[in-house]
Amino acid sequence: MEVQRALAREKSKGAPREQGKRNVPGVAGAGEQSPRFDIMSREKRSALMSRIRGRNTGPELTVRHLLHAMGYRYRLHAGDLPGKPDIVFRSRRIVVFVHGCFWHRHDCGLAYVPKTRSEFWQRKFDGNVARDLRTKRELEAAGWRVVLVWECQLSDLAALSKRLAQELGRPGISSLAGRARFCTHKWIPLADGR
Repeated sequence: MEVQRALAREKSKGAPREQGKRNVPGVAGAGEQSPRFDIMSREKRSALMSRIRGRNTGPELTVRHLLHAMGYRYRLHAGDLPGKPDIVFRSRRIVVFVHGCFWHRHDCGLAYVPKTRSEFWQRKFDGNVARDLRTKRELEAAGWRVVLVWECQLSDLAALSKRLAQELGRPGISSLAGRARFCTHKWIPLADGR
């Protein structure tokens, strides 16, 4: 209850007033820095933005859980591959990137440009798209197949699982299949002695 009261007090404080006016921004003249439209201080905004993760995001965890439930086993964030793919199937030479529609500019409607500092954001988004394309080309040149999963595709997990099954093939250990059965504590050879 105390936490709810503290949150309510913070919310009631609201945004700081600019130049004594009622949240009406001033107009910057030539050579002047434009006023901030952000309701948070620079330190609070920086702390908030620093919490945006590049690994183990919600969409990535959802895809990983789905793949595991389908019977696939994989490695995560391979540092030796370009772009450090989110999910790696080494024996199949397939990598999966789970992209957020906002950050990687999917054309689904979730990829809007913020109204404040739009030039900064557009440069950042353009850089993200260029890096994604460069990473995809490098991986394909090295013989890897790249599968992209977009955040918006997680709304229909049945369709996504069907698509992933088509892209990845049958689940199982493809490079070691038929050689040995894996037990939780040791390798058990097959009956023919292999």
